[in-house]
Amino acid sequence: MKILLGQGISLFFYLVSIIVLLLYVVWGWPNDEDWWSLLNQTYAQIPLGVWIIIVLAFISFGFSLNTLQKVRGQEKKIETSLRPLLAETFETSKKKYTQTKRMQATVTQLEQLILTQRKTLQRITNEKAETQDRIIQERLVQERQRLARELHDSVSQQLFAASMLLSTMVEIEESKNGEVPKTLMQTEKIVQQAQLEMRALLLHLRPAALHNKTLKEGLEELLQELQEKVFFTIHYRLEEVSLSKGAEDHLFRIAQETLSNTLRHAKATEVDILFVERDNLAIFRVQDNGVGFEVGEGKNGSYGIQSVRERAVEIGATCKVVSVPSQGTIVEVKLPIERPVVQPVNIDIKKATEE
Repeated sequence: MKILLGQGISLFFYLVSIIVLLLYVVWGWPNDEDWWSLLNQTYAQIPLGVWIIIVLAFISFGFSLNTLQKVRGQEKKIETSLRPLLAETFETSKKKYTQTKRMQATVTQLEQLILTQRKTLQRITNEKAETQDRIIQERLVQERQRLARELHDSVSQQLFAASMLLSTMVEIEESKNGEVPKTLMQTEKIVQQAQLEMRALLLHLRPAALHNKTLKEGLEELLQELQEKVFFTIHYRLEEVSLSKGAEDHLFRIAQETLSNTLRHAKATEVDILFVERDNLAIFRVQDNGVGFEVGEGKNGSYGIQSVRERAVEIGATCKVVSVPSQGTIVEVKLPIERPVVQPVNIDIKKATEE
């Protein structure tokens, strides 16, 4: 309403100025004879000058109202054209609006600009998220390595020294008295169990990445290191199997978790590890002769079997767990190996013979 009044009044004064200028050109400087005739001549008892003012006011406000309606109409068309730009997908190119070619070209340019900026923002957001995840993973690996070093250099060494001291005390008591006090034997077992727990924790804290090694090489290094630190015998048979990087990392992590749980819970004297390829299947198996457990009783959670199964599912493998109390446990993971399809080469024997 303010816009209408403002435009109407401005146009009214503009038209009045034009009429006054025309009368000045025709009649000259205002005088009683000509100018006062505008007030003396009446139509419907209204002076001619007043009629002129009324007509000018009507023309001014009518023109302003018409202009305002046209502007509002154009604004509505522009709003209708630009509204789809706020949607998730743009469909303005498929719709036809009653607008000029210049406006259509401008709207199309705006579409392309917003689409480009949106894709750029999405790419930047994704890259930022990936970078943050990578930084977090790197920091986690560094922190795990730091904790593993500190535990190995401090607590693990102290437990080893305590174990050696207790073993010496057990031998001395046995040689002197022919028997060993129960408390001393229990203490020795507790320290040995603490050593196993510490070694399992150090094994779990090892980085899951193979660092440009094959899975066979990584497993060999891991098992050779374990053989020097554990009280049970480790037998293993490993073969080179061609797998993707992600599958090798997951299988290596499965091996770490399975062996860690064996150290902590199995109380085994022998552990057999197998990694071979049979019938386009990569087979990884860990078997121990430990205490075992009842699979149906839910105790398998303490063995970390759920984590192993989840990792196997992530790479499209199957996980089978067989355990018998007092006889041992078998954890077997089978992963299908995808071979590249070799396209047959068609040779024209007749043409080859002619050549």
